[in-house]
Amino acid sequence: MYNILRAILFWFDPEKVHYTSMNGLKAICRFPLISRLISAAYKPGSGHQYSTLNLQFSNRIGLGAGFDKNALYLRSLEALGFGFVEVGTVTPVPQKGNEKPRLFRLPKDKALINRMGFNNDGVQIITARLKKWREDQIKIKNRKPGLIIGGNIGKNKSTPNEDAWRDYETCFTALHDYVDYFVVNVSSPNTAGLRALQEKDALAKILANLQSLNAKRINPKPILLKIAPDLTIEQLDDIIDLSLEIALDGLIVSNTTISRNGLLTDKAEINKIGAGGLSGLPVKKRSTEIIRYISNKTNRKILIIGSGGIFTGEDASEKIQAGASLVQVWTGFVYEGPAIVKKISSYLASEK
Repeated sequence: MYNILRAILFWFDPEKVHYTSMNGLKAICRFPLISRLISAAYKPGSGHQYSTLNLQFSNRIGLGAGFDKNALYLRSLEALGFGFVEVGTVTPVPQKGNEKPRLFRLPKDKALINRMGFNNDGVQIITARLKKWREDQIKIKNRKPGLIIGGNIGKNKSTPNEDAWRDYETCFTALHDYVDYFVVNVSSPNTAGLRALQEKDALAKILANLQSLNAKRINPKPILLKIAPDLTIEQLDDIIDLSLEIALDGLIVSNTTISRNGLLTDKAEINKIGAGGLSGLPVKKRSTEIIRYISNKTNRKILIIGSGGIFTGEDASEKIQAGASLVQVWTGFVYEGPAIVKKISSYLASEK
């Protein structure tokens, strides 16, 4: 059924389809009966829980940052069964992002190219939404929310790299009471100069400052770093050393790639699309290689969330076997549809 719907949706602009479909799902999930029916159809059953980072996940499958940038669809995504959702990337000041069109499908490659540019409503508005979400969940369920929320934070486009640490601090401070963990995003290719912050000295300044702020809190939150799949071995080694040195809680491997190698889509079409981060199946092999490298090099001392090219239970299992503890989908969700969490969870449970 979803294959037919997807064929229809793929006739239209990807970004418009994203917001139209999610706003529609949000609208019908306002009705408790419909929300329960959706949960019954798509949410994994009991027995899929997983504990790590001092958090209890209902299952090991999360939704990566960029899908719900502004914390607008949490109820809907929980109904679809996600064990965790990352909001953002959140910046201190609202920004519109890059010019449209900025999201493109590559169906032959089961991939997407995006150059969104950290478009978001800004940390104040997003914090207010998350605060209300938590209050509503406690009021409705008389308990803490079951859905784990990650806060993916970044810098504004106008902020020079030497002042980037201030932007990360601003977002961290504002969001701290309303997310369960943080992800420092310095690996998006769609903000000019951002990836330079992956260099060891620049990264150490950002992460050490956040760790210092975190240590002063009564309830410190896990801090993870999201890295690009395009890093060299030397750069990966620097990140491993820094992660161990400052006791970082984990890594997300990986973000989108700037590579266009091995694509089936016509080269002229790729050139016409232009710059942007490539996600989906073409990133699968490289992200798994990096997961395995980091896991083996550290003897699994660094927690890893695997991301990149996950469409099936087999794909998720491959990431976990390589060393990931949790996995995230994004492009796979677009191509596989709302049943993806239940299918992957069922497959992982069958392997036990």
